[in-house]
Amino acid sequence: MMKNIHFDNLQETLYNEKLDNGLDVYILPKRGFSKTFVTFTTKYGSIDRTFIPRGKTEEVTVPDGIAHFLEHKMFEKEDGDVFQKFSVHGASANAFTSFTRTAYLFSATDKLYDNTEILLDFVQEPYFTEKTVDKEKGIIAQEITMYDDQPDWRLYFGTIENLFHEHPVKIDIAGTVASIQDITADYLYECYETFYHPSNMVLFVVGAVDPEEMMAFIKKNQDAKTFDDPAEIVRSFPTEKDTAAITERKLAMDVSKPKLNIGMKCTNTDIDGEEMLIQELSAGLVLDILFGRSSEFYTETYNDGLIDESFSYDFTMENGFGFAMIGSDTDQPEQLEKAIRTTVKNTVETWPITDLELNRMRKKKIGQFMRSLNSPEFIANQFTRYTFNNMNLFDVVPTLEKLTLENLKDAFQTFSDESGYTVYSIVPADKAE
Repeated sequence: MMKNIHFDNLQETLYNEKLDNGLDVYILPKRGFSKTFVTFTTKYGSIDRTFIPRGKTEEVTVPDGIAHFLEHKMFEKEDGDVFQKFSVHGASANAFTSFTRTAYLFSATDKLYDNTEILLDFVQEPYFTEKTVDKEKGIIAQEITMYDDQPDWRLYFGTIENLFHEHPVKIDIAGTVASIQDITADYLYECYETFYHPSNMVLFVVGAVDPEEMMAFIKKNQDAKTFDDPAEIVRSFPTEKDTAAITERKLAMDVSKPKLNIGMKCTNTDIDGEEMLIQELSAGLVLDILFGRSSEFYTETYNDGLIDESFSYDFTMENGFGFAMIGSDTDQPEQLEKAIRTTVKNTVETWPITDLELNRMRKKKIGQFMRSLNSPEFIANQFTRYTFNNMNLFDVVPTLEKLTLENLKDAFQTFSDESGYTVYSIVPADKAE
């Protein structure tokens, strides 16, 4: 039976029903919007490489990059390319694979039910042959090679590789040119049957939609299909140390200016739900206060020429791993590294953040989030990630409103230990030592 949850502070009503086959369906009607986004997402990403396949008892480790490879292959069917079907019905389709999930989505202004049916059917009808798998290896190998030539991507992933000893988050989402050669149609079917069961998936609809009609349509589509009973998925991850695996690394590439990135490993990661929401929002606020555009750090380093418009910072968290990153293109990497480390060290020793700063940044964050809710695309891309971590996207504002300085201190302590730091630099090839 369909439930609805009304969020008074946001004036939003979310409709939800778990279908008999285990599929969780969420519908968020948005009055006055012409475009509708529909995402069909499985809780299966690049880190899910060791698991017990459905119907078996022995653990397997599959080739790196297989979740991303599977996402590519889902669009190719015996009767042609799925993108073409969406295009005929006026929809724009896409897909992505992250560390923890694979999402298939479309946006459209009309023919919503036709497009929803295409989405549900193509994701729930796998078609792999050795011939098409071998052909895809060449395409994905080119994609991997292309990313290898992008300095910003190498900086980001190089930092993660430095931070982690064993956890598969350190492995590129697409795998390597070597690892994808081991992927077979049998492997793809095994991963598909384990992770693409409806009970491990979420369907989310946001936009100009009637929730009752849409739910009835989805149920009819799912009732016409046969699935095995839901079963728990047993994943396995190695034990990870709190320290950084590599403290410093440099890579020479064809760049005009050096790039510096500092990674900070998060320690309290075996959490979900409200605890995770509080920790990641608190960590984000700390970084905003210390390194945001209105911070003392930003003003001084910008005026001194240590950073430019490329300067950025970010906090990433999922169950089992988390990290902060701070970096910029800079002609003075050593001085910038020192400035970042000094800011963090001073925060550890004196805790300069006040209630006044917390309230100012809290209001700014709430304003930014409220504006984001005007974008169905933002909601569609974020909602499922929160759901898979037992959080709710619409709890962000009330959680922000109740955060305290103690919450910020606790979150900061999870990534402020220097033993969990790494520095990754990309230097111009003609100036490399």
